[in-house]
Amino acid sequence: TPDHGVTRRSGPSAAPDGFELHVSLREVPLLRLAGLEHRGSYMGVGKAFEIAFAHLHGAGLMGPDTQGLAAYLDDPFSVAESRLRSRAGWTLPEGTSAPAPLVEFQLGGCQCAVLRWRGPYADLRAAYQRLYGEWLPASGLEPLDQPVFEAYLNNPRDTAPQDLLTDILLPVGPPIV
Repeated sequence: TPDHGVTRRSGPSAAPDGFELHVSLREVPLLRLAGLEHRGSYMGVGKAFEIAFAHLHGAGLMGPDTQGLAAYLDDPFSVAESRLRSRAGWTLPEGTSAPAPLVEFQLGGCQCAVLRWRGPYADLRAAYQRLYGEWLPASGLEPLDQPVFEAYLNNPRDTAPQDLLTDILLPVGPPIV
């Protein structure tokens, strides 16, 4: 899971939108997932999670350490909502493979800037704007050619929207000179 030690932490910054910007840097291991592609509004990715969960549960591949993650492949500020691409999946146990119709994909295997968000998924846009608009330009780092992804740390079925915890993981590295 992406909960390895913090190597550096930026200080908080006050925000008119009500949350402090705390970003840590972590080495995230390569994660193998089984899931589905989703096209359309990123807020609709939940359906792909449900279908993937049903297939993995049916194959006996859901365990206590299984984690749900989603990768977001397009910038919602420059791509039409109907054309946005994402992947939703669940971590696979070692030595297993994705049951059909799920596809296997990988995330991580690199250093990531991690912003922990507490609140409704619908409000994540503000966190992304702060991560890309404030933290990244001041960090001296560059995004890698890998998708940003989210790790969901609790379950929206039994957690109030204001208490949902999401880690936004942005793969980063030193600037290419």
